[in-house]
Amino acid sequence: MKGNKNVPLILALLLVPAIIFNMVDPMNFHPDLKDQIWRVINFTIFLAILYYAGGRKLFTFFPGRSKEIETELNDLDERRDQAEKRLAEVERSIADLDEERERILTQAKAQGEALKAEIINKAELAAEHIKQQAKISAEQEAKFALEEIKAELAEKVTEAAEAMIKKKLKAEDHKALINDSLTRVVLN
Repeated sequence: MKGNKNVPLILALLLVPAIIFNMVDPMNFHPDLKDQIWRVINFTIFLAILYYAGGRKLFTFFPGRSKEIETELNDLDERRDQAEKRLAEVERSIADLDEERERILTQAKAQGEALKAEIINKAELAAEHIKQQAKISAEQEAKFALEEIKAELAEKVTEAAEAMIKKKLKAEDHKALINDSLTRVVLN
């Protein structure tokens, strides 16, 4: 409907420049006014044929095309808004990644410190255990060495006593001692 109201206006806008061009152009100007009028009529008929052959489509095409362009622009605006939202989400996720990285680093440091403390504690316990074992081992070796010394001392004392007794005892005293020892053994 709107296109039909605009048809005379569009035709007038096309005819006026054509008439002016035909009349003003010195190469096209003919002194015969009749010829000039037939040219304008011919051009008008040509424009009318063009309009009826495809002009109607042309008048519906341009408003339709402008609606398409308007729709595309609206779609592009919506897509731009969606892209901006997505960009904001990505930026937030990047910020969240930085926070997550910091949290993981802090957690890893805490775990490292705990592991370090545990390793040191285990090492101290192992060192204490080694000290205890060394102390026990040293005590046992000292006991063994003391027993060896006692045994050796007893042997030397026995040898020295035997040597002394041999020097001091006479054969008769020796026999009396043996008999006395035998008597004791038998009585017990």
